[in-house]
Amino acid sequence: MKPFALSICFLLLAGLVTAQTNAGSRVGATPRELPIAKAAFATLKLPGSPDFLAPDGDDVWILNIDRVEKLSVKSDKPVLSVTIPGACGALIVGFHSVWVASCGTQSIYRVDKESGKLLSIIPCPISDRNGEIMLAAGAGSIWVLSDRAGVLTRIDPRKNAIQTTIAVEPDSHCAVFDFGAVWITNTAGNSVQRIDPGTNRVVATIPVGKTPRFLAAGEKGVWTLNQGDGTVSHIDPGQNKVVAVVDAKVPGSGGDIAAGAGCVWVRAKGRLLETINPVSNAVQTIYTPVAGSGAVRVTAHFIWVTAHDINTIWILKR
Repeated sequence: MKPFALSICFLLLAGLVTAQTNAGSRVGATPRELPIAKAAFATLKLPGSPDFLAPDGDDVWILNIDRVEKLSVKSDKPVLSVTIPGACGALIVGFHSVWVASCGTQSIYRVDKESGKLLSIIPCPISDRNGEIMLAAGAGSIWVLSDRAGVLTRIDPRKNAIQTTIAVEPDSHCAVFDFGAVWITNTAGNSVQRIDPGTNRVVATIPVGKTPRFLAAGEKGVWTLNQGDGTVSHIDPGQNKVVAVVDAKVPGSGGDIAAGAGCVWVRAKGRLLETINPVSNAVQTIYTPVAGSGAVRVTAHFIWVTAHDINTIWILKR
């Protein structure tokens, strides 16, 4: 672990944090504020509307208007750009490829992550035509929520074809894979469902905060950004239950969440970026100033943050 990450998430000042980890508890803390311009070692400007991110080593792929682009810390301009009509949602890297949803064509595009060559277009509906979705990769498959009525679609990357569909709760749009399972948020149902990829069945439905949408897995937990009440729910995958609720104070649509570098990272409209300590379940650092909505992802050595309203990407060192 790099010293920067330790200073953010593990060095708790005496008397500053009161942590509780019982299910449904809220955690009080006094976070520090830090201008992101001071914290970032690089700031990029990108035309269009740079938004969702997918890690690719220390590089990232970024969603833009009708295209995806590959960014590197070694360049102030995209190193690859691929046209995808109606590109939308949080893309994913897996199986030597970048997988991108198209709300315009109701398809999943597969792109070679080294050359940018289009490898396949897989017809597949998208559950949210506004593009507030997340794709997942794991268990030899790509996972996408494909119907607002409640359908999780499993894509076989060996055949570039749909393998099966799984009935889930309605109004489910975002997925993540970790701890040997697919995890999805049920936005209207205020819950998270865990799907066993071995049986293609829902094995747990877990109540979380109000209106969960984006979620992350890592740092020994599954984390939901609850847009209805601005909280973050911390799920213990060993117990399939919420063990803490963090009052992140970020209600509202949009945003993003990621886990890594010893932190949970929350991107929201009301706060540019904040970190949560996954041990104390307390907000540690708030990055300023507010800059609309965007995304956040963690790579091996960096944290990438976007603000699509101002065409800006910040890169922080871990």
